[in-house]
Amino acid sequence: LDKTIKVTFDANTAPDLPWDFKPVQREIEVKIGETVQIEFEAKNLSKKPTTGQAVFNVTPMAAGAYFNKVQCFCFTETTLQPGEDMKMPVVFFVDPEIVKAVETKGINTLTLSYTFYARQPSKPVAALTVKPAETDNKL
Repeated sequence: LDKTIKVTFDANTAPDLPWDFKPVQREIEVKIGETVQIEFEAKNLSKKPTTGQAVFNVTPMAAGAYFNKVQCFCFTETTLQPGEDMKMPVVFFVDPEIVKAVETKGINTLTLSYTFYARQPSKPVAALTVKPAETDNKL
């Protein structure tokens, strides 16, 4: 579409995660339907490796169904080493149907907000111990 919408970005961390986390850009103007990439950055401020996972929300809530993430750091947990910083991309588009829906008419700005929460790193699934097959002693 030739119509644009402003998307603002918000970043938060839970109190138990010692990270500095922020969007590289606070806002962008995007063409509705166009796929774009933006970045957030995080830095581990602690002296030990820490792992976090981000959850997101889109406001206004009625517009959330039209905000589509193609790639996002929120899909997996992230581990940062002491002092490590990392750029984290998000690839998204705003569905053109947003301009047709009654509940989203007049919305000119969306906010994508992330909060990172501390997590224990996932452990691999334990391997199964397979016993040797018992021989069939039936005659």
